[in-house]
Amino acid sequence: INDNNPKFQVEDLEVKINEIAVPGARYPLPEAVDPDVGVNSLQSYQLNPNHHFSLDVQTGDNGVINPELVLQRALDREEEAAHHLVLTASDGGKPRRSSTVRIHVTVLDTNDNAPVFAQPIYRVKVLENVPPGTRLLTVTASDPDEGINGKVAYKFRKINEKQTPLFQLNENTGEISIAKSLDYEECSFYEMEIQAEDGGGLKGWTKVLISVEDVNDNRPEVTITSLFSPVREDAPQGTVILLFNAHDRDSGKNGQVVCSIQENLSFKLENSEEDYYRLLTAQILDREKASEYNITVT
Repeated sequence: INDNNPKFQVEDLEVKINEIAVPGARYPLPEAVDPDVGVNSLQSYQLNPNHHFSLDVQTGDNGVINPELVLQRALDREEEAAHHLVLTASDGGKPRRSSTVRIHVTVLDTNDNAPVFAQPIYRVKVLENVPPGTRLLTVTASDPDEGINGKVAYKFRKINEKQTPLFQLNENTGEISIAKSLDYEECSFYEMEIQAEDGGGLKGWTKVLISVEDVNDNRPEVTITSLFSPVREDAPQGTVILLFNAHDRDSGKNGQVVCSIQENLSFKLENSEEDYYRLLTAQILDREKASEYNITVT
């Protein structure tokens, strides 16, 4: 009499398979036991339809039916980390009796993904007078692998030796901050490469471009190139008394210099060429009226 169901020893089974397993790989499954005999005993196994696995049944010399799970398509843990299958064991009785075991396939991670940055190039502008410790930007790389294979560490890959003391990179967060005061007049543009490396040694890279913007932090400087003093009182009008250069290390409007002298003097100031000036007599001098002049150039 068919009064027994085929019975598995467990109701749930976990099978761990590495994502690099090749199609055709086989994994033994538990056998069901049916104490009935003949056609009423265990006759077949069935696996629920799925895209990655099939069922192969082998009959041993002793007549025992051995089910095996066969990998049909390559696995990818990042796409699907687990698969849920149901194995059914059936006898040949009428009515047919059966039982099931739930199979949980866990896909084990392999370090098959390199870190990828959110942007191939990061650009940022910063004023030259920002204090050390100021955050500039944060570079971010993602790695879909699991555990240490997905943990990313950041570091400078290509950076000029002179730039290294100026910037600080947090190896855990990817935050780049100012480590030392910047100076637009020394360098107005920095380019560096950042590397992200996962725990398995795979790497990704991005480029960071930093533009330093000028602040009006420099006073104009005056350099005397020629001084003709004393001057004769009969010197003709337009005689050159002084040649000097006035320049400012700042850029743009911050670096534009305009020079002038006080009014109502016997002298005039002319801009001979860019940043170069000359002081000339504006009229005939008279020593008896004024033997000395103090001229302030501003």
